[in-house]
Amino acid sequence: MGIMGFSSYPNLSFVLFMLCSYVLDVGIATQIITSSQSIKDSETLSSKDGNFTLGFFTPPNSTHRYVGIWWKSQSTVVWVANRNQPLNDSSGVITFSEDGNLVVLNGQNQVLWSTFVSNTSTTNTSAQISDEGKLELTETTTGKSLWDSFQQPSDTILPQLKISSNRTGRGVRLTSWKNPSNPSVGNFSLGVVERGKIVEVFIWNETRPYWRSGPWSDGVFTGVDHTVSAYRNSFSLVDGEIYYNPQSVSEFDIYVLNSQGQGEKKYWDDEKKELQVLWTSKQSDCDVYGVCGSFAICDAESQGTNGSPICSCLKGFVPNNKEEWDAQNWTSGCFRSTPLQCERVKDQNTTIDTNEDQFLELQMVKVPDFSEWSRGEPETCRSQCLENCSCVAYSHDGGIGCMSWTDNLLDIKQLSDRGLHIYVRLDSSELEHGMLRLLKHFKHSFFCTEFPIFLD
Repeated sequence: MGIMGFSSYPNLSFVLFMLCSYVLDVGIATQIITSSQSIKDSETLSSKDGNFTLGFFTPPNSTHRYVGIWWKSQSTVVWVANRNQPLNDSSGVITFSEDGNLVVLNGQNQVLWSTFVSNTSTTNTSAQISDEGKLELTETTTGKSLWDSFQQPSDTILPQLKISSNRTGRGVRLTSWKNPSNPSVGNFSLGVVERGKIVEVFIWNETRPYWRSGPWSDGVFTGVDHTVSAYRNSFSLVDGEIYYNPQSVSEFDIYVLNSQGQGEKKYWDDEKKELQVLWTSKQSDCDVYGVCGSFAICDAESQGTNGSPICSCLKGFVPNNKEEWDAQNWTSGCFRSTPLQCERVKDQNTTIDTNEDQFLELQMVKVPDFSEWSRGEPETCRSQCLENCSCVAYSHDGGIGCMSWTDNLLDIKQLSDRGLHIYVRLDSSELEHGMLRLLKHFKHSFFCTEFPIFLD
């Protein structure tokens, strides 16, 4: 009866055939593609949970086509393949080359992008997207990973993505988009700098430092202010690699290096159905690398409260160029007004006792760049610095150890919470003069009236 009923509709099989052909043509999202398959412009590859998708997209205010990975919608693109070689039409295809690499081809079969795995021992490869948003090329038989997109990120840090220094042999960095409509490689990059046990995150404008996190210690970047709740316990450091490992996240939490060189933490607002910015690396002009020059400190809070300039020379230092300084161009920095005691001692056999150099303590700061690391307790750090006339400052942190500086003190920022303490080397007379001024300030006190000799 069913068969006769079906045969009574001679056009039904044709209709079903055409419908299936149409669905296949527009593209059903698959979860894995093999070396015998390809993805056309209208088709996609999805993660098992369906949250991440690989396919072709067009950025806002653009006509170019790119291959990328997005989360749920094309408004949340987290990775782009052919960043510098866009397609001008919808003729593109994602497929496998003869040597097993995943490639993006245009209508003329020109390679616009490739995984570029060299010396592959097999052409039997496949590709899929993990539930973490990682595109991975594997050897189909063994399941061995040959390449993945976390090794070559674009502008976004997803959970489990590692940013590493060149010491690891990979040097994984983020690179910004050129602008919000152009995902080609922009001017800014973000990476890890490792000097001994001192690990920091930098943002560069081409080759020039633009922003610096301060040293990593006990789960936080010590030079980042106002953001402990935004990232605390969200990153881990393992063998020179910083990776995003949030303990608790919303449905979608990412870090993005935007086209203006700012690191942003974004989260998905399900009510507004869009990404919201929770934190940005540039809170003030004090976050611009070296804005105050050498031997100066930047304090954005002082400008907000009393209108003072954000930059000031450290105690014992004066501006290199007074006119520029008064015009609020501070990049020329400051120089030492009184030479150090150790510099004035000509005979190296002379022992410096009561008149030895002293240290001025600066509390809760982002310590300067170019620190040198060594082991030791705080007193060891101090004595090592005093014994070396080239040492101009030191700091100690339980999670790092000793840090010392033998050159200019560059990129110091006053923080309102956390931060480290640094001890700046001065001639003892500078501190004595400071104490004398303090005593004169309290000249009407009992102490000063009873002991006026201190004020002479």
